[in-house]
This record gives sequence, structure tokens and C-alpha cells, in this order.
Amino acid sequence: MQTINGLDRIGEENAFAVLARAEQLKADGKDVINLGIGQPDFRTPEHIVEAGIKALRDGHHSYTPAPGISALREAVASDIDRRYALEVDPNLVLIVPGGKVTMYLAIIMFGEPGAEIIYPDPGFPIYQSMINFTGATAVALPLHEENGFAISTDDILERLSERTRLIILNSPGNPTGGVTPREQFDALADALEARPDICILSDEIYDQFLFDGREHVTLLSYPQLRDRLILLNGWSKTYAMTGWRIGYAIWPPALFDKARKLAVNCYSCVNASAQWAGLAALEGSQVPVYEMVKEFDRRRQVLVNGLNSIENISCETPHGAFYAFANISQTGWKAKELASALLEQQGVATIGGLDFGPEGEGFIRLSYASSEANIIEALSRIQRFIT
Repeated sequence: MQTINGLDRIGEENAFAVLARAEQLKADGKDVINLGIGQPDFRTPEHIVEAGIKALRDGHHSYTPAPGISALREAVASDIDRRYALEVDPNLVLIVPGGKVTMYLAIIMFGEPGAEIIYPDPGFPIYQSMINFTGATAVALPLHEENGFAISTDDILERLSERTRLIILNSPGNPTGGVTPREQFDALADALEARPDICILSDEIYDQFLFDGREHVTLLSYPQLRDRLILLNGWSKTYAMTGWRIGYAIWPPALFDKARKLAVNCYSCVNASAQWAGLAALEGSQVPVYEMVKEFDRRRQVLVNGLNSIENISCETPHGAFYAFANISQTGWKAKELASALLEQQGVATIGGLDFGPEGEGFIRLSYASSEANIIEALSRIQRFIT
């Protein structure tokens, strides 16, 4: 059976493979602590759940407009204004079934043989996977531990060419928890004024998970980038709604209708009840968000301090998201092999850094979106295994 060549180049997100293996081990009776999957362990707040149920009871069972219901698109614009004092046209907001869809649409738009797309390494694996699928050249932007895994404008500029069409940025970052400071984005916005042909995909899905006084710098705050900026965000992480599959993107005017047409061809529209739940999330109390972030901060300190107490393991303090990217290069293990051994022999699920790109070798990712008791027990098992 003949299929297109691009399918042979496509990758996947290994966190789901690790999740499946962890669940199988649990089913076989093994005690497993999962620090691998990137999702909050909190329930979706009850007022959001009730809004979704009410939508179903009220008869919201039909198709919605492909870009999303008007009230939700307007609420997204209002939320951006509330948090950043920035004006967004609701007509440029596209509601999508999860954050990955925006990556898919953006990379499909710009990726083809001969084109180059810059992406962070280590970074979310779907970036590189989709770039490879389109036939474009994936140009890795290395993120360095000694730099707190922040994005460097100088490193981006060194990798620009006449074939560069899209730059993918992610801060706070997955898998590293790195937060890029404002001065780097200031320099990038100034430098890219000379390259109006290059678009930017800014993945800001972790924008409310910040610690140690760090600020989130949204690229929406740069007027000179607005006409070629695609912003990715959503509800999955902030409101513990990973299974609801709902996200949003803000598109530049020249690209919005192209994205809308791709949406119509791909998924028609987003689940109606999930959209009403998303509306309740934005318009309702934000206290559950603040409480979750406060708890993650406490767990972060427990995990990082514990990792740094294990011989031959070190971990830079992450200032965003809910991941620690631990350096295991002194243990003598390769990243994927160590992650596999920890799962199979100690019942601790982590993700080998190589799954996030070549620059991830020598690291493992651990999510602190798990209880403090689980984190402490996992640290004990890791220490026992390493020593």
C-alpha cells in the first residue's frame, strides 16, 4: 500500500508511550509513580465542569462556527487585556481542539522542501516531527543549561538564512522550565524588523506557571511583530483541562482565513460543551489557578532540592512550567536508558532528554505535577538506584 513519503518522517511524543507502559506496569501490579506525563494532577475546577454539563443540558449539541463561539473568542480577547493590558481583535482568535493543532496548522502553512524552520532544542518533540513531515529543514536552536535554558537572540540570528520562514519560540519552556527574559525578546523584535518575511509561532501555553518573581513576556506586546505572529495558548495546563481538548490561537490578519479553512477541512469545529466550559474558566474565579501554581512552586522546590542531593545528578532551578530537567551526564547513563531503567526497575516514570532533541542527551525530564508524597518517594527510589 503506497502512502506519501512524509509519513515516514513523522515522529511522535514519547511521553504517551511512557504513560502507556506505566499504566501497563500498574495493571500488572507494580507500584508506579508517574513523573513523566505533562499534565496537572488537579481536577478541573468544579465551576468549569458544571458549565460543561449545563451546556449539554441546555442543548448545545450542534456544530459551532469553525473559529469558535463568539462569546468564547471575545472572552479570550478580554483575558489578554486583563492580564497584559493588550488589545486583541476577537475576530483573529481561533478556538482549536488542543495546543498541538496550532503547531500543526502553522508548520503546514510554512513547511515545504526548501524552506527552513527554527525550533528550540531541547523542545516539545512535535515541533521537529511536524517540520520533518512537511519536508522542510528543521534548524535546531540549542538551549543551554548554563543559560537557564533561555532562548538566545544571538543564537537565532546565527541560524537565519534566506530560506527561513518560521521561528518557533516557547517560554516558559517544555521540557526545561526555562524562562526567557524580556531583553532577549526586545533584541529579537528589533532584529526581525529587517526580516518581515519571517513569521513567529510563540507557544505560550505555560504563561501562568512562573516562579521566583519571573515575568512572562508575551510576544503580543511587540507591535512590530503583530502582523506575522501566531500565538498558541489554551486551557489544558492553566485550568487542568488536558482531556477537554481545547486551546486557542491568535493569528495575524493575513493568515487567519487560511487557518480557518484548514480548520474546516480538518475538524469542522471544537466540541460545543468544552467551549462553554472554557468560557466559564476565563470568566469565573481564578483562585484555583493561583492555588495550583502555589502548590507547584512548593513541589518544585522539593524536587529540585532532592535531585541536587543525589550523587552525580544536578538540576538547574526551573523558573516556569512544571518540569525539572535534571543533568544525569555524570552518572554514566544515557538519558533514554536511564529513564527506561528507572521505570522498569524502580517504578518511576520519567522522560529521557533525547526525546526532546539531540541537545537533551544527558538529561531526564521530571514533572512535579504530582503529589509531594509521590515526589519524595520517587526521589528516594532514584537515589537508591543511582547510588
